[in-house]
Amino acid sequence: MGRIDSSGGQRAWAQNIGLVLPGGGARCAYQVGVLKGLAEILPRRAPSPFPVISGTSAGAINAVVLATRARLFRHGVADLERVWGNFRTDQVFRADAGTMAKSSAHWLFALVFGGLGVRNPRSLLDNEPLAQLLGRNIRFDAIGESIRKGYLDAVAVTAAGYGSARSLTFYEGREDLEPWVRVRRKGKPTNLGQQHLMASVAAPLVFPPVQIGREYFGDGAMRQATPLSPAVRLGAERLLVIGCRNEVPDPEPAADTEVPYPSFGRIAGYMLDALLMDGLSSDLERLTRINLILDQMPGRQMSSEAGTLRFIDALIMFPSRDVRDVALRYMHEMPRPVRLLMRGLGALNYGGRQLLSYLLFEAGYTRALIELGYEDAMTRRHELLAFLEGAPMDSPTGIGGWTDLSEEYSQRLPVLKMPPGS
Repeated sequence: MGRIDSSGGQRAWAQNIGLVLPGGGARCAYQVGVLKGLAEILPRRAPSPFPVISGTSAGAINAVVLATRARLFRHGVADLERVWGNFRTDQVFRADAGTMAKSSAHWLFALVFGGLGVRNPRSLLDNEPLAQLLGRNIRFDAIGESIRKGYLDAVAVTAAGYGSARSLTFYEGREDLEPWVRVRRKGKPTNLGQQHLMASVAAPLVFPPVQIGREYFGDGAMRQATPLSPAVRLGAERLLVIGCRNEVPDPEPAADTEVPYPSFGRIAGYMLDALLMDGLSSDLERLTRINLILDQMPGRQMSSEAGTLRFIDALIMFPSRDVRDVALRYMHEMPRPVRLLMRGLGALNYGGRQLLSYLLFEAGYTRALIELGYEDAMTRRHELLAFLEGAPMDSPTGIGGWTDLSEEYSQRLPVLKMPPGS
């Protein structure tokens, strides 16, 4: 279905493009910068070029805001920049000295006395300020309006069910879209609301789980082994993915130096990084292998009783600089009680900068990431515009912009050749 721009003409970009916004905590400010650059590339009053938008964790917040403003893409991006560019930690979780001390004491007593029954602590941090921020700034009823007027096909938010132990994608979209059930993942139509976003961002132990229906949910990245899948299930045939990791491996210690024991902050950052980021890398590798096979098939697709596999073009945007180093420059902006906690965890140094980069919800840092995303988008503006206009990717893998820096993935995957007559 062709979408109409504000001048009454058919838009020039390709149909069925999906936007995928993975989680990344405070790093998701980078997504806003890329979207800002994209908004400048498009006509000023253009609608969203993405009929399908899928988000997880903090990326889900960005996805829903764009969905509510699908008629005027630039306005949606401006809303995101206004919030992300003025972030403070106390807009995400209570960070005053009294609350931090009370929370620490609560956990200490629970550990010392072997639990406090119904008064056991539910999370390390209280993110009620974030719920209030979302309530003030997002008109969830505008999603349905965007769909009814043809500016949006679907928007998806993924959370992890603690009871069912599966990834559940809540989506709001056209009535002809069909739900799906796969191994440990499910797509469910619903009217999206604040509770779905709060569930998707509920990092385990850090923020409290959220009850939806008869189940409690936590951060969507926990069970999301295939973060590209929801957008494809909802009809996307091309994907723009804006990730938040492009980290250069730390240098190995010299042979004559002692290897430092990892601090709790470094371990926590490692765990958070694995939770939020590794699923995307694995899914991109999976898509690469599938595309290499389909590239040898007639029509670049394969049908079976389970359905049809289609070749999916994907353009990946990752930060051109290591965001962990950016975080170190702005760690002084954290509220003093939070800095004390981070220092106790060993996170206010080079080794702990990974954890810091996810939790530094302060304007200096988020503005720096917005600027980095904007610069990256403008540097690749011709590549972005060609992708939106439907130009095929010049690669048998169909994927552009993905260079995983780890040694395991540094070698190019061989192009598979199908035997004659297959």
